[in-house]
Amino acid sequence: MKNKHFIPLLILAMFLWGGGWSALKILTYSAELEVIIFWRFFIMSISFIPILIFLKQPLNLNKSSLKFVISSSILNIAFMVSSFMGVKYGSAGAGGVIITSISPIMTFLLVYIIFKNKLSLYQVLGIFTGLVGGFILLELNDNSLFLNGSNIYFLLCAIIWAAVTLLSQHSHLHIHPVLYSFYISIIASIITFIYAYSSNLLSIFSLSFEFWIALIYLAILGQSVATTIYFIASAKLGSQITSSYMFLVPIFALFCAWLVLGEEIKAHLLIGGFLSILAVYFINKKH
Repeated sequence: MKNKHFIPLLILAMFLWGGGWSALKILTYSAELEVIIFWRFFIMSISFIPILIFLKQPLNLNKSSLKFVISSSILNIAFMVSSFMGVKYGSAGAGGVIITSISPIMTFLLVYIIFKNKLSLYQVLGIFTGLVGGFILLELNDNSLFLNGSNIYFLLCAIIWAAVTLLSQHSHLHIHPVLYSFYISIIASIITFIYAYSSNLLSIFSLSFEFWIALIYLAILGQSVATTIYFIASAKLGSQITSSYMFLVPIFALFCAWLVLGEEIKAHLLIGGFLSILAVYFINKKH
């Protein structure tokens, strides 16, 4: 597949991620944190099986790839815990904006620091535009907003996901991206099962149909499908270009929140959304 063909797939992945914030908001009021996290990774693991069978992908896992899988599994669990806590005590819109606006910037900074890559003028302009777009989307005109409990969780998520992006880019040299995602979900399921073993894991079977729709969406579409696309694109396009598309997630998150939760879309959200799209253009502009 040519690199340009990943663009519509990346946009689809960003849409699925955007809808995930509405799904996560529904889940936070339904069950305990450890129970939801375990079932999310467990369902995610099962959903990868038919994909691996279709691709005829052998389940090879060597020492070189194992370190990437274990590291990403731990980071994915940390991201899930932080995002759950942030949405529980804050708003889903705030999470969608802060994480997806700050994470690409963190990714660029990590690449610059670790690999000494130079940034072009357009890339710097893109980062700045994306950051301004995020501030407008959330109306961050008061620095104290960054200091409340929920936004601290979201900022932590942004840093974690920047590290996940870099790991996924370099893991493709050792393991297939789909197999990489599968083993991440397997190891994360084992770790979270050990932690949640004393909880009532079967309590979810008595919950509402709405809960199950949200859980399946988050585990399969928001994780298995969207994250696999993201990992493959990161391997093909590089972590900097791939992470820049995260600026589109706030737009989709706002749309899904309006559609599913009935949240109002205000003028400043549309302006911030436009700047997010403009940021993607600048970062991907070669000359």
